[in-house]
Amino acid sequence: MGKFIAVSVLTAAMAVAAAADANAWGRSWSGTGPRGGTYSGSRTCANGSCSSQHSATGPNGNSASRSGSTSCSGGTCNYSRQGTGPRGNSYSYTGSISR
Repeated sequence: MGKFIAVSVLTAAMAVAAAADANAWGRSWSGTGPRGGTYSGSRTCANGSCSSQHSATGPNGNSASRSGSTSCSGGTCNYSRQGTGPRGNSYSYTGSISR
């Protein structure tokens, strides 16, 4: 069984409360690595909140995923992140950042 290494890019989102829905945006991506592993992800932001989801599956079938959200208002951003690694280990955390 080949080794599966999931490299996730640490993302931090600090959003400012949007004045209107016209400031909303979304992005998604996917691809296949040189050994047949796949990855995908998406990120959306609107009205001072952002959310993201990422997943990867290695060529041997092991997978990892993570998701998170950030919401900002009045100079304070609250965030949460959770994920599961290729061996089934999981994590979850929350926090806040203030000006």
